Amino acid sequence: MAICHSFAQAEDLFVPVADFANDSQQLTKGKVLEFWGYHNYQGDDNYQNTLKLRYYNPLEAGDWVGRFRLDTSVVSNYNSVLPSNNNGQYSAGNTMITVWGQDRTFLRSLGALVGGRVTMPFGNNGQWAIGPQLSWNFKPTVDTILRVTDFSPLIRYMYGFDTKNNSLTINPNQPPLQRSLQLFPTAGYQLDTNTMLRLWEENPIIYNSAGGGWFVPIDAMIAHRLSKNWVVAIGGSKQLVQTYKQYDWSSYVKISFNF
Repeated sequence: MAICHSFAQAEDLFVPVADFANDSQQLTKGKVLEFWGYHNYQGDDNYQNTLKLRYYNPLEAGDWVGRFRLDTSVVSNYNSVLPSNNNGQYSAGNTMITVWGQDRTFLRSLGALVGGRVTMPFGNNGQWAIGPQLSWNFKPTVDTILRVTDFSPLIRYMYGFDTKNNSLTINPNQPPLQRSLQLFPTAGYQLDTNTMLRLWEENPIIYNSAGGGWFVPIDAMIAHRLSKNWVVAIGGSKQLVQTYKQYDWSSYVKISFNF
């Protein structure tokens, strides 16, 4: 009897795999404008502040329906010797364009949203990169104690092919070209009517396919809806495994306007 009781409690806590429905085709048609602020510690007394503008827009072409996302940013790098408000340290960051959607025939058996990303370097360094991605959105058909709202995994492979300042004399600290597999095991949990916990939505697990090594963070964000149009969020990420160096920890906030 105790075993049956424990099993029943586990079912109330977790959502069985069979009780998730693929909801990937239900793409929102709303537009979203977001303002992000990041404060990252890179290790070795190096810090980075980033201000980012992110915009989502619906797309449609014939039978194909999808979404478009634009990211652009300004970055400031500093350490204990150089102050964070040193104007000379500010630079344009990478700009990224991401498109995803689903055609009624192409890769239909996967039940996934198919897309890709292009990274364009600006400022003092960076690299051109391109990569395909697959994503899904599964929603539970039953209620549980954890109040799971969705499981939305995303897989992306980024391939860097040219650096902006590819001379080591100009930029001796530039990173090697990207060859990285990015994994987002994103999950959402409803904390109350207007507040949600999101895991691995902003910072992915990364595998370096060029030289090996993993970067595995724990990434969590709490988002609160102020009104129909406005959402605010605060989050953080901390590396757990870093055989492929990225950052030590990251904190971030966002303000989102939906229209």
